[in-house]
Amino acid sequence: MAFREVNSKMVEATVVPGQRLFSQRGAMLAYKGEVSFTPNVQGGQGGVMSMIGRRLANEATPLMTVEGSGTVFFGHGGHHVQVITLTGDTLYVEADRLLAFDGTLQQGTMFLGSQGGVMGMVRGQVTGQGLFTTTLKGHGAVAVMAHGGVFEVPITPQRPVHVDPQAYVAHHGDVRNKLSTALGWRDMVGRGSGEAFQLELSGSGSVYVQASEEKL
Repeated sequence: MAFREVNSKMVEATVVPGQRLFSQRGAMLAYKGEVSFTPNVQGGQGGVMSMIGRRLANEATPLMTVEGSGTVFFGHGGHHVQVITLTGDTLYVEADRLLAFDGTLQQGTMFLGSQGGVMGMVRGQVTGQGLFTTTLKGHGAVAVMAHGGVFEVPITPQRPVHVDPQAYVAHHGDVRNKLSTALGWRDMVGRGSGEAFQLELSGSGSVYVQASEEKL
């Protein structure tokens, strides 16, 4: 399955017989050929437990299955779109950031506490992001959405990356995350909100950050 960025806010997907992709419902802008769109109640290849996990966290993002032969154009809400290619690794991404992804990818749900311990749970309560995050693993492409575009920041063992939790989109690699306080941090950059937190990512991999603190 091939994704091509048409412009900063739209991607084109080539659909071929025998393969499928998943997209957020309502994300189809136009299509050519013999293509079918079916509501997907299980949310991809994660199965029932994956669906239940997001239901419990009130994070289920309705998906549709796309099959057939043709070309489909995807976009949503005028958000910027970034295509991320996976080569056997796992992408951790907020469910509402997903625009479309290859059906070859294995989808699951991970409780953030398993990566960040108690701080993972605090992150969900404080930042408004959920306690669960979506995982996509395998070989294929993922189209994610963001405000103001997305840039990739490498993470190395010698150089952890600190991200505003509201600007976080996704990450991949052997990465651990934790939430830390940064007193006065927001005030220094002119965005005082009464609470200052940073999401620290350490290990080896990359984090994708949007050029805005605005949530989708």
